[in-house]
Amino acid sequence: MPLLDIAKGIACAVIVGHHLSRYGAMPAGALPLAPTFLGWLADDGRLAVQVFLVIAGFLAAASLAPDGVLRVDRPVARILQRYGRLVMPYLAALTVCVLVAAFVRPWMSGDDVPASPSIGQLLAHGLLMQDLLGYDSLSTGVWYVAIDFQLFVLALVLVGMPAMLRRGRAAPAAAASRERWIPVALVLGLAAASLVLFNRNARLDDTAFYFFGAYGLGMLVFWIGRATRDSTWQSAIALLALTGVGALAIDWRSRIAIALVSALLIAVAQRKGWLSLAGQPDAAMPLQRLGRISYSLFLIHFPVLLATNAAVAQLGPHSAWIDALGMAVTFGLSVAAAFVLYRWVEVRPASWRAVTGLFAALLVSGMLVSH
Repeated sequence: MPLLDIAKGIACAVIVGHHLSRYGAMPAGALPLAPTFLGWLADDGRLAVQVFLVIAGFLAAASLAPDGVLRVDRPVARILQRYGRLVMPYLAALTVCVLVAAFVRPWMSGDDVPASPSIGQLLAHGLLMQDLLGYDSLSTGVWYVAIDFQLFVLALVLVGMPAMLRRGRAAPAAAASRERWIPVALVLGLAAASLVLFNRNARLDDTAFYFFGAYGLGMLVFWIGRATRDSTWQSAIALLALTGVGALAIDWRSRIAIALVSALLIAVAQRKGWLSLAGQPDAAMPLQRLGRISYSLFLIHFPVLLATNAAVAQLGPHSAWIDALGMAVTFGLSVAAAFVLYRWVEVRPASWRAVTGLFAALLVSGMLVSH
C-alpha cells in the first residue's frame, strides 16, 4: 500500500521537523528567517503522530483479524514477535543516543541532552516501561514505541476475546458468523470510550487507553473497507464520523480531529482503490521510500540532532543562515542514518539472540558513560 507509505513519510518528516524546531540552539538562531513556519512546527508538528496511530491500527486489523476473527494461532508468540521487531532498531538507536549524549554533554547544557542513565532506567527502556515506571526518556519520542506495543497487545486481546471465552472449543457455523462482529463491537466501544473519556485524562497518557481512540479508528476503517455493499459502507462511515464528531463536540482536541480526518481519508482511499497507487508518479517515490524507513528515522534522528547542534555551537557567533543550514543538514544526515539503521537492523529477521545482544549493548554503553 504505497499511499500509506507516502502518508507515513510526510508525517515522519513533520515530526522530525517538530523536534528540529524545539531542541538545541539552532532553531532559536534560525527563527527570524521563518518564524511562522518554525513556530508551527514547534507547536503543532507533534500532531502528525496521530497519522501514525491511525495507520498502525489499520495495519493491525489487517494483520490480526482481517475478517474480524483472530488469525493468530499463538497469541503470546505473536506478542513476543511484535516486541522483537519493535525493539531491535529501538535498542540500536538508544545505544547510539546514549553514546552521543555523553559525547556532547560538555558542549550542550540544559534539558535538551539526556542525563547519564541509571541501570534501572536502561532496563525500563529495554522493556518499554520507562514512562509507566516514571523514568526520564533517553531519547525524544521513545514514548511512542512503548505505546505502540501496548496498543498492539490491547488490540490482540480485543479481537481474540471470543476465542478466549470459548477456551479453544470450535464454534458452530452460525455462531462463528455472528462471532466475527464481537471484536468489531469491542473495538468500537473501547475507541468511543477512549475518545470521550480516557483521552481527556492526561494522567492516562502513559497507557494505551489514552491513544486507543485514534488506533481504534484505524482498525475500524480497515473492517469498514471490507463491506461489499455501498449502503453498508456509507452507514458505517457515517457512524464512525458521528462518533468522532460527538467526541469533539464534548471536548475539542486538535489531535482527535487530525486522527478522525486521517481515518476518513484512508477510508475513502481504500474504497476507491487508491492505496495501491497504480501508476504513481515518480515524484511520489522519495516520499514512499521515506515512509518505509520512517520508523528508523523516528528513532535515530535525535542523536544526529544532538551531534549537529553541538558542532554548530563550536562555531562561535554566526548568522541565522548557518543555523538554518545546520537544521537542513541535520535532516539529511538523519535520513542517511535511518537508511543504515533500516538496512542493517530493522529489516533483519527478529531473533532473541539479536534482541539480547542489542539489549546488552545498551546496558554496557549506559554503564560506560555513567562512570
